[in-house]
Amino acid sequence: MKATEVPAIAGAYLFEPTPYADERGLFCRTFDADVVRSVGLDPNAFVQDSVSRSVRGVLRGLHLRSGAGEAKLVRCSYGNIFDVVVDLRPHSPTYRNVASFELSGETQVTLYIPAGCAHGFQALSATADTSYRIDRRHDPAEDVTIAFDDPELAIAWPLPVTSMSRRDREAPSLAEVLKHQES
Repeated sequence: MKATEVPAIAGAYLFEPTPYADERGLFCRTFDADVVRSVGLDPNAFVQDSVSRSVRGVLRGLHLRSGAGEAKLVRCSYGNIFDVVVDLRPHSPTYRNVASFELSGETQVTLYIPAGCAHGFQALSATADTSYRIDRRHDPAEDVTIAFDDPELAIAWPLPVTSMSRRDREAPSLAEVLKHQES
């Protein structure tokens, strides 16, 4: 497994395993504490694992947490997703940058997203399972959602949106969220 910095988002990393495929299927290590530690992250900081299953065209996000934020490891364990990160850390050298990735169950690449970044994804395959490992217990009172189609972000989602939560559909613009966070 190797770790690669994401130039567009300071402090973000891709953890790329080496899948072994044979007639039985696939095997690979999806988490390695030593590799995580090698880039300055504490592998013991992650306290909760979750998974979502989405069908083609479903869009989830853009989500982030207020307060101390939430760092996360995101991996598509089955299928394919178009994954997006927006750096919303005011003092970051990559503030307001947007980066996108295609994550796949075939490659099992894990994306590390630093606290203070918004995150969202769209399912590209008929079914996509997305695994999350987060560094803080979830507190719904800290949930923040930003409009997935905000023109300021200009994210080129690859498919028409087939479904999303009401919260995501009614999310405010980035400007509204930033104004609210400043007050």
